[in-house]
Amino acid sequence: MKKSFQIEQLRVHVYATKEQMSQKAAEFVTKKLNEAIEHKGCATLILATGASQFEFLDFLKRTQIDWSKITVFHLDEYKDMTIEHPASFRKYLQERILDDVKPANVHFLQGDADNSEKEVQRYEALLKQHEIDIACIGIGENGHLAFNDPPVADFNDPRLVKVVELDETCRRQQLGEGWFPRLADVPTHALSLTIPAIMRCKAISCVVPDERKAPAVRAALLGDISTKCPASVLRRHADAVMWLDEKAASQLNVEK
Repeated sequence: MKKSFQIEQLRVHVYATKEQMSQKAAEFVTKKLNEAIEHKGCATLILATGASQFEFLDFLKRTQIDWSKITVFHLDEYKDMTIEHPASFRKYLQERILDDVKPANVHFLQGDADNSEKEVQRYEALLKQHEIDIACIGIGENGHLAFNDPPVADFNDPRLVKVVELDETCRRQQLGEGWFPRLADVPTHALSLTIPAIMRCKAISCVVPDERKAPAVRAALLGDISTKCPASVLRRHADAVMWLDEKAASQLNVEK
């Protein structure tokens, strides 16, 4: 590890490589899940998607967890997208971890549901029935959490799930990561957990690699706590950790 520090309530760990960072994050999440299983016989977590989560999920599925006692939710899904689409987050999670570990229960947001409002109500009701032991998240190039981009992020949102409009920075990130051939193909709307839905989780593990995330990391850690950078709100959570590689931390004066 290069450096560990705390900004308000948020603990931050910086590692030399994304592999080291991802392994340590997976160990942390595993510990939280196993503690929950030991305490109450089961555990519930939320998983994120995107290029930033590749290494983390690879490590997580190789740790010692009794997945037969785990319930899984996820952060978001594009509106009107089928699970067969190459960019579907449901497909991503199935292929990268869930088909391998076979959790007891998996609750997906159905982006292609006939009625999006009924679907977000259904998912919100499911979330309310569960105590979420840990949320495994990332942050976007615009500082978003889930698909709560700056124009739609609300730290006091009364909803746990809602349909949101994606801003151009977010849509360009999806294009840049290779999920879509053209910007016109990137959906304009998604079903997403809200900021309060994430903040109500008992613990949060936020994995953020790569230099392209460095400006968002700097804003989240050193800027005002504001919806201009939604990830800044993590500094208010009582048990949140942000995991960075050196590239993501490159705009911080880590030594200081």
